[in-house]
Amino acid sequence: MEALVSAVLGDLISRSISFAVDRCCHRWSKGGGIDQDAPQRLRRLLLRVQVVVEEANRRRITNQSMLRQLQLMREGLYRGYYLLSAFKISHGVMRDNKPQDREATSHPSPSFALSRFNPAKRLRRSTVSDREAELQEVLAGLERMASDMKELVVFLSCYPPLMNREPYSRHLWLENCLFGRQAEQDRIISFLLEPEAGPEHPGVLPVIGRPRVGKSTLVEHVCHDDRVRKHFSLIVFFSKCDAGDGKLLPLGDGGGVVKHRDLASSGKSLAVVELAGDVDENTWGRILCKLRGEYEVPVSKVVVTSRSDKIASFGTTQALELNLLPREAYWYYFKTIAFGSSTDAEEQPELADVCMEMAEVLDRSFLGAIQVGNLLRCNPCPHFWRRILGCFKEYNSMHLRLFGENPGDLIEKDRPVYLWTLLPKVDTALIGYRVYKVCSAQQRDDVPRVTADDLHTRSAKFQGKFEVLIWRSLIPPYYSYFMSCGVQASSSSLLCKPPRNRQIQQQQPRLKLM
Repeated sequence: MEALVSAVLGDLISRSISFAVDRCCHRWSKGGGIDQDAPQRLRRLLLRVQVVVEEANRRRITNQSMLRQLQLMREGLYRGYYLLSAFKISHGVMRDNKPQDREATSHPSPSFALSRFNPAKRLRRSTVSDREAELQEVLAGLERMASDMKELVVFLSCYPPLMNREPYSRHLWLENCLFGRQAEQDRIISFLLEPEAGPEHPGVLPVIGRPRVGKSTLVEHVCHDDRVRKHFSLIVFFSKCDAGDGKLLPLGDGGGVVKHRDLASSGKSLAVVELAGDVDENTWGRILCKLRGEYEVPVSKVVVTSRSDKIASFGTTQALELNLLPREAYWYYFKTIAFGSSTDAEEQPELADVCMEMAEVLDRSFLGAIQVGNLLRCNPCPHFWRRILGCFKEYNSMHLRLFGENPGDLIEKDRPVYLWTLLPKVDTALIGYRVYKVCSAQQRDDVPRVTADDLHTRSAKFQGKFEVLIWRSLIPPYYSYFMSCGVQASSSSLLCKPPRNRQIQQQQPRLKLM
């Protein structure tokens, strides 16, 4: 019965997509170009493609060709929403401009080259023909994609739905779900379900990436998948403290965390090892030897995560490198947090213009998107949003003047940074020394619950060194992110005026030593 309903639903979806595509093509050929209804047509087409993508995300798909096609559809979907937002933002702001400003935007501009900052402003500086050409390109690509979805929808109905559905809240708040990692998740699951070579030769998949890019969260979600839990009778996590020197402790002595145990099932186990830094081959050999001989169920698969790309050589298969989200996908993620899923960002072009520029300034940081997005959502006022944007721009430019690097790059290297504030003048500077995460099982009661909002608004009195709760994750593995901070007396001129070269030499060593 479910297969029949799925087939009927798939046929209806494919018919609606075909009707939309035929209508778009008919208008296109009749008008000879992009008409005024192009953004609406693009929105309707995006919604129909999104229906198929979301339905596919709830299916247990094993065909690799279908998975690759779905990933292309996701990329086209995010690019379409990105361009739609930029196009509507530019036209919305143009309607608010003076007539002479509006007339100036219709002249050719030599600065149409892809800009790293604010695509909406780039679209406003471009000619009308350039904007139409870019929109036409995206429309044509999505239409070709939609026309090829008929067979995909039919095949989707043949795959059973997943048992562990995401909670309903994921449709309201994207921070409640794993976003933008479907292809990587499918890659790891495919590796884990492959036939094993034997307990003496366990398969090893290295997962590498920069700090706080989502390696642990991705692996945790993979291990919660019902297919993985049925395949392995034991799943054990070893943190960087457990495996740093190659001497894994027994499970009973705190040497690992059991995430899943069902000894009556397959008789195979999965080990997830988190490495803090570089590990040589001898140390890795001792880790594998310990995994093969110390536990009641033979280890048949190993997933090892690390920031260092040197561990790629330890794998029995090609390493999975976890990169930052594409800018189009990050914009979709950030604007959904800032506006909420129930609000259409394009209907508020002034706010959306600031939001798109803020997304570029944040440079695809997950923590930044959640922290700043929630702050913007609490006060949907254009003046407040522009004030936050100005603070972040000054925050970045100050660190570039002082140290020659962005604050995000300094934090990744565990180097101190100055913390931004909404106050125009301050007598003391707050310094963040390092960001670290603590899992839910290791929460400490003695950590002061000072939040990041308290830092930015200076709503509390800070003295000496203290800990700040940056964000508490709502999805597995439920990490809480903290920052070690301190107070440094300084004049407001340090945070507002560009220093001379001698001042740079004086301030940089002092900041490092604290």
